[in-house]
Amino acid sequence: MIPLVEFLGVSFAYGHRRIIGDLNATIFGNECIAVVGPNGVGKTTLLRLATGTLTPDRGTVTLESKSLGSLKKREIAKSVAFVPQNVEVPFSFTVEQFVQQGRTPFLKMFGGLSASDYEVVRRAMELTDTWSLRGRVFNQLSGGERQRVKIALGLAQQPQLLLLDEPMQHLDIGRQLELIGLIDSLRREGIAIVASMHDLALIEGTFFSVWLMSPDAPMRQGTAEEMLQPELLEEVFRCPPNYRDVLRERMRREPVL
Repeated sequence: MIPLVEFLGVSFAYGHRRIIGDLNATIFGNECIAVVGPNGVGKTTLLRLATGTLTPDRGTVTLESKSLGSLKKREIAKSVAFVPQNVEVPFSFTVEQFVQQGRTPFLKMFGGLSASDYEVVRRAMELTDTWSLRGRVFNQLSGGERQRVKIALGLAQQPQLLLLDEPMQHLDIGRQLELIGLIDSLRREGIAIVASMHDLALIEGTFFSVWLMSPDAPMRQGTAEEMLQPELLEEVFRCPPNYRDVLRERMRREPVL
C-alpha cells in the first residue's frame, strides 16, 4: 500500500534551532494519529511540513509518492486540509461564507461556486453539525462552534488527510467529547486524521496510533497503549517521578454515559 503522506529523513530548523531531525514516518489512508509532546517540540511544525507550507532543510515529504516540493499548493490543498489553532477573520463573514473558502482550490479563475460546490459545503457543514449556524457571523461564535466551523472549512476541501492543530484548545469537556465523536465519525467516512493533542485522556479509543515527540530523542511511534505509558511520558515531559500517579489520572478515561 502506498502511503498517503511520507516523511523521508526530514529535518527542519528555525535559524540555528533544530526542531525536527531525521524524521521518518508514514500516514496511510483512514489512519487516526495523535501527535503528543511538550510545548515547543515541533508538533505544529510537523503538521505544516505535511501541508507543504514549510519546506524541510533536509529530506523529503511526499504526497502519494510525489514530493510536495514538486506540487502546486492548489494541488496539495485538494488532498490535505490543515485546521490551525487560531483563525483571524477580518471581515464579517457568515459561517457559510467562511466554509465556502474551502472550495477555493477547485475554482476556475474568475469562476464562482457551482451547484456541486454548494452541495459539498452543505455536506461538510452537516457532518460537523454547523448547518444551523450558516447565517451567523463567524467572529460572534463560541469557541466550540468556531472549532466545528473550522473543521467544516477543512472538509469542504474534500481532503484525504485532515490535520488538526490542538483542536481541543479552549473547549470545555462537553465540547471536547463532541469533537472526539466528530473525529471518530470522520475517520469512518474514510478521512485520515492527524491531530496534535494535549489531553491524554481523550486519545485512547479514538486514535489508533501516537507519535510521541521529545526535545532530546527521535520521535517514537506506536499504539496509544504503547506510547501512553507513565514512565515514557515522565521522560518526554520531564515530570518528576513522584508525579507518576498524576499522569495515570490524566490518562484515565471515564466512560461516557
